[in-house]
Amino acid sequence: MREANIGLSKKQRKQIADGLSHLLADTYTLYLKTHNFHWNVTGPMFNSLHLMFETQYTELALAVDLIAERIRALDMPAPGSYSQFAKLSSIKEETGVPDWKEMVKQLVEGQEAVVRTARKLFPLVDAAHDEPTADLLTQRMQLHEKNAWMLRALLN
Repeated sequence: MREANIGLSKKQRKQIADGLSHLLADTYTLYLKTHNFHWNVTGPMFNSLHLMFETQYTELALAVDLIAERIRALDMPAPGSYSQFAKLSSIKEETGVPDWKEMVKQLVEGQEAVVRTARKLFPLVDAAHDEPTADLLTQRMQLHEKNAWMLRALLN
């Protein structure tokens, strides 16, 4: 198969794909955590949180595909296993069932972690003039910052 010739060197494509792999791992881990909390939330905020978590995990499920496809468009392999995601993600998984407030707190931290991962990659992407990846990162940061704000509002 012919190597991609998209105006980025192989080294640039590899560095960007490596950063996107971290973003993919964070996004997938947050997806799994959010879905878990959707299933297991209880308490006075049940209905609101159950619906909010469903909206968020559905969006995250679509996002992992967009991120993985961008990695592939850069002609690099996308990680796709739990063990790879565990090594790459900055988000800790939750194996217990915390109360609703702790769930929200953890999801705020997860949303913010995704933003930090995307923001960390942005200078490399910007320097390479990789506008499609910059666009993806901008959209991801905007959405996760908004989600974190909405979740934080529940804790005040």
